[in-house]
Amino acid sequence: MKILTKYIPASILTAFGLLTLFLTTTILLDLLGMRDKNEGFTPFVIWVNLISGLIYVISAYGFLKSKSWTTKLLAATLLLLIGAFIAFNIHINNGGIHKNDTFGALIFRMSITAIFTVVSYFTITRKK
Repeated sequence: MKILTKYIPASILTAFGLLTLFLTTTILLDLLGMRDKNEGFTPFVIWVNLISGLIYVISAYGFLKSKSWTTKLLAATLLLLIGAFIAFNIHINNGGIHKNDTFGALIFRMSITAIFTVVSYFTITRKK
């Protein structure tokens, strides 16, 4: 059971976090020509994704060590993403340049974060 509650969530969060960090830094630093390939990106969404990626990697450590702060950290990340989603909608309603797939990406990231927050709550926080 330990593998299900510790290692699998930690592995997925690490992979997701590192992938997020790679993708966001390539856009922000214009590495590999990614900025041109992602024309119309919304900078504040990229920054929120970068912060989220860092938090996912830190949360993976929290899962491995069964730290109760993991749930709070993931919940705070979820609130940050919800705030970014609201700001993104305001940005679009004010005529801001955007990519249409950003909606789906934010919803996906919020869903993943919500799932890991719930898993963390039931496997770490509630048990303590």
